[in-house]
Amino acid sequence: MKPVLTPEEAAALDRDTQAGGIAAEVLMERAGRAVARAARELAGGSYGRRSVVVCGKGNNGGDGLVAARHLARAGVRTTVVVLEDPDELRDPAASNARRLAEVPGIRVRTFDEHALGRELVRADIAVDAIFGTGFRGMPEDDWATAITTLNEADTPVVAVDIPSGVDGATGVVEGEAVRADLTVAFGAPKLGTVLMPGAEHAGILRVVDIGFPDDLLRARAWLTEPDDVAAWLPQRDIDTHKRASGVLVVVAGSRAMTGAARLIAMAAGRVGAGLVVVAAPGGCLSQIQAGLTEPTFLPLPETANGTVAAEAAAPVLERLEAADALAIGPGLTTDQETVAFVRDVVRRSPVPLVLDADGLNAFTADGAALGDRASEAVLTPHVGEFGRLTGVKARDLDADRPAHVRALANQTGGVALLKGSRTVIANPDGRLFVNMTGSPVLATAGTGDVLTGMIGGFLARGVAPTESAVAAAYLHGLAGVFAGRDLGEGAVAGDVVDRVPEAVAHVEAE
Repeated sequence: MKPVLTPEEAAALDRDTQAGGIAAEVLMERAGRAVARAARELAGGSYGRRSVVVCGKGNNGGDGLVAARHLARAGVRTTVVVLEDPDELRDPAASNARRLAEVPGIRVRTFDEHALGRELVRADIAVDAIFGTGFRGMPEDDWATAITTLNEADTPVVAVDIPSGVDGATGVVEGEAVRADLTVAFGAPKLGTVLMPGAEHAGILRVVDIGFPDDLLRARAWLTEPDDVAAWLPQRDIDTHKRASGVLVVVAGSRAMTGAARLIAMAAGRVGAGLVVVAAPGGCLSQIQAGLTEPTFLPLPETANGTVAAEAAAPVLERLEAADALAIGPGLTTDQETVAFVRDVVRRSPVPLVLDADGLNAFTADGAALGDRASEAVLTPHVGEFGRLTGVKARDLDADRPAHVRALANQTGGVALLKGSRTVIANPDGRLFVNMTGSPVLATAGTGDVLTGMIGGFLARGVAPTESAVAAAYLHGLAGVFAGRDLGEGAVAGDVVDRVPEAVAHVEAE
């Protein structure tokens, strides 16, 4: 897995590296050189090219000053625009400001909005070295104006470590923020550049090695990579049978919502579950069966409204004694009896479970009750379900998704997966995983049920809850990409299910 750093972790890495004998000046020199190299590549070379490097204060500005020196030495006509009086800079940034005099032809200007605009019109490349990873809040005055001027120009931008104006810990953008074409990250990506909306501002993310020792890089957040998923996928023995490949019980659906059970069951089969048992209200089971050929079925007692009745807990729990995992929730409704049934089954389930949709809604305003379980669990809320479960409002959740997802995992003792264009997954020990795969076509009815089925299928096959959630999220996003590639915005949840085997084959071939 690829580590992702918070600003605090990045600062600690920098301090520990210097304490180990690598000077700050050396790190800054390597960082600036890497930025200059990336800028020349994006500009299409050095000969006849012009660059503008916009520098703030601190180490980020110092990295920009080094980049300017290397650009000029490579033959790029370079203008440095400073937002901080060079006399106010501290070393090593201050010494790099003085070193600009070593290279003839570099022009250094103090910030002026109109002058910067004119320089950018003539430039082939710009470097954003205004704010670093520790930035919080909203840019103001000249700083905000400089960012706006960069964004309004038609000049490609390379950001130093993080686009200026993006919160390095959360990806939040409260005001103006640079929209970079390329972000050069030192040692590891910063969390704010992989979470939305910061990821949209980062453009292409390139990680460069500037000499941080691997043993000093301590991260609590990670990006999933194909070889991680491939390593977690179980392989069937040559003499195996269906029950040895994992038995999943799916409890989903009601009279008005029969599609969810079908999607869950199909998705579980596509990730290799050997046997899927669909348990649903008896009155609607025939509709669910009509769309499925592989699973077996368990009719459940139902309410007058066609939902699962409270007394259905006994037959479900009995069937779970011979199963390996449970997927419960989608399409069940929040009928009072059904809620009682869900809470009873979740509390007493003898096998690992994935809880989604109305399964989560059964614990509205009582998320702490999810901690009272006999088995491991994966919780998969979207923003609305997360709010009902925890009381956290959407705007507060968006302000710091990592913190809130970790809090839910800690409170419930389960794996918490918050769906979104950057799905975030946390386990109770505080480890965080950010999923980068996905496509806008996943924003359609039923795709969440597909994810539930994939997680349930992996749980049934013996994959640990954290790895089940992380692997399923990655493959689900990849299947969405493939469905969008083939069908565009007309892709529906069933198309995503059909492309799960292709997604699995893709990661196995990487």
